[in-house]
Amino acid sequence: MKLIQNFSRSAKLTWGLKHEALKTTYKGAILPLMIYRAPVWIDAMKYEHNRQKYIRVQRLMNLRMAKAYRTTSSEALCTLSGITPIIISTEVAVKQYNIRKNRGSQTPETDNVVELKNRTHPADAVRITEAKDYNDQLVQVYTDGSKREVGVGSGAVICIGQEIAAQIKLKLDSRYSNIQAEQLAIIKAVETIESINFG
Repeated sequence: MKLIQNFSRSAKLTWGLKHEALKTTYKGAILPLMIYRAPVWIDAMKYEHNRQKYIRVQRLMNLRMAKAYRTTSSEALCTLSGITPIIISTEVAVKQYNIRKNRGSQTPETDNVVELKNRTHPADAVRITEAKDYNDQLVQVYTDGSKREVGVGSGAVICIGQEIAAQIKLKLDSRYSNIQAEQLAIIKAVETIESINFG
């Protein structure tokens, strides 16, 4: 808090340090101080009085960055200044530490390291042929996969002519990447097409 109060002398409402300079200082100096050794003391954050202490410190800096009224809520200040709430930043730091720590254990990883082999290029190995197995019906497939804060998912829609023949929705483990979710959607769509009766 003393460090932030020193910044207050150089970050007045109409002159002094601008938003970007204060934001860089916060991320480079103040935030590392606040989350230092977070895995050791993160359990203390389940108590509201401890959480409020941290929120008050971040609030002081956010007021300087946003140049807002003192009556502005802490949540609104985080939005105005573009800063992640300190409690979330602390939880992220702990999760990153746990992931790094578990890499040396027996915890399975999402991707497996495989040995490189000399294989034929797909463009030389694959031959595309067109066959009219679908009774001349137009088959269209739409696939998508995404990874966001709320989770990872895949989906596909298969249309035959103007009708929807199948819909696929999958909720995946959070360790899946966005690309893996996209690929899984394509695989599931192909498997589903093979099982559709086009008669």
